[in-house]
Amino acid sequence: MDEKDWLLLQALSREKSLTRAAERMYMTQPALTYRLQQLEKRFGVSLIVKHGKGIRFTPEGEYLAAYAAKMLAELRDTRDHIVNMQQEVQGTLRIGASIYFGQYELPLIIKKFLELYPKVQIHVDTGFSSEIYDMLLQEEIQVGIIRGDFQWLDQKHLIQEENICLVSTEELNLDELPSLPRINYRAPKLAVKLGDQMSFSLKHAIDQWWHERYAEPPSITMQVDSYETCKEMAKFGLGYTIIPRVFIRPNEELYTVDLTMLDGQPITRRTWMLYREATMKFTVVHRFVAFLKQYELR
Repeated sequence: MDEKDWLLLQALSREKSLTRAAERMYMTQPALTYRLQQLEKRFGVSLIVKHGKGIRFTPEGEYLAAYAAKMLAELRDTRDHIVNMQQEVQGTLRIGASIYFGQYELPLIIKKFLELYPKVQIHVDTGFSSEIYDMLLQEEIQVGIIRGDFQWLDQKHLIQEENICLVSTEELNLDELPSLPRINYRAPKLAVKLGDQMSFSLKHAIDQWWHERYAEPPSITMQVDSYETCKEMAKFGLGYTIIPRVFIRPNEELYTVDLTMLDGQPITRRTWMLYREATMKFTVVHRFVAFLKQYELR
């Protein structure tokens, strides 16, 4: 086996689909299938079986995929060590970020970091926070930027805390909320399937805020899977919504109220930078962590 075989097994492990794994590997599906068949021939066992519209590993395939992950981690570690032996800050930095942060904040952060260290190569993965957390656990990335309070026992740094607010086109009498149409954020099916902790904990906090104040349920007239869509619907006067304040632009003339519990505790959504202390021996990781700790988000 070589690095390409390890990457193939990693892609299959992530995607659970021959088609999507081939896309991740920039291969045709027949080419991927042929290479997989060569692996099966070499070891004399079946590595995958069809499962619905996708695939799953056999026990032998699971073992070999775990071995591939271990070998890839060791190879990355070796490369980082060699690059780190040089005085100049260079090498590959592997970052994972939640979808919103990766779309709105990370591009400028990377641009400014590369202005300081132009010889650094940066690999970025974005996805649901639960996906990024899992990649960090598997050591596929060195720094994870996620929303929510995950049980991470190594190093972490709070980089953003945003209020959750009620949004509408005009001032509302909060006592009348149960009778007013609400545009509700509903986590995408994939996030629910992955058990995305951020979606669940924020929904629980909002539900708790509601039940403290009202005996009847909200009048939900729309369910959408995007905070931006919630806001746009509210802008057209179709109802009120409850979303993180970070989605409200300064030039948008909207009525907003930050949610607080009856004890005065605000409802917030936190974004963390997670990393391992052991990776700080790599200059490129050390410099990026220090850079992000001092960086002022927009």
